[in-house]
Amino acid sequence: MFKGYWKKPEETREAFIEVDGKLYFRTGDVVYMDDEGYFFYVDRIKRMINRAGYKVWPYRVENILYMHPAILEVAVVATPDPRVGEEVKAYVVLKPEYIIQWAKERMSAYEYPRVVEFVDSLPKTATGKIDWRLLQEQEKKRVGGK
Repeated sequence: MFKGYWKKPEETREAFIEVDGKLYFRTGDVVYMDDEGYFFYVDRIKRMINRAGYKVWPYRVENILYMHPAILEVAVVATPDPRVGEEVKAYVVLKPEYIIQWAKERMSAYEYPRVVEFVDSLPKTATGKIDWRLLQEQEKKRVGGK
């Protein structure tokens, strides 16, 4: 395959293992073989999340989240947590068409939103209410209205 990483002797030493006098490269991939001899890719060792001593494989969480019809894309990573060491965090991209279709099934033809924008948070007034007026003003400015 190759002899090592360019100018990274420590990483090269860690990436290879000797078994019976032969040198093998460790890819960092986690796989398993079933009873019929088929191999299945699980994940990368570096991606494993250690949540309070439990091993969490991001691919498994991602695969389950992908079952939700509103999810377009998802990525699961570890985020530091003082209580459990690492917490499971999912970054999710929703399907706007799912939201639109859901609304269309529950609203009149003239009511349901034709445009959906996903945001991290909504602006709030001093009393903590959603500031819909600010959103309306921003939208009018965005499309060139007054």
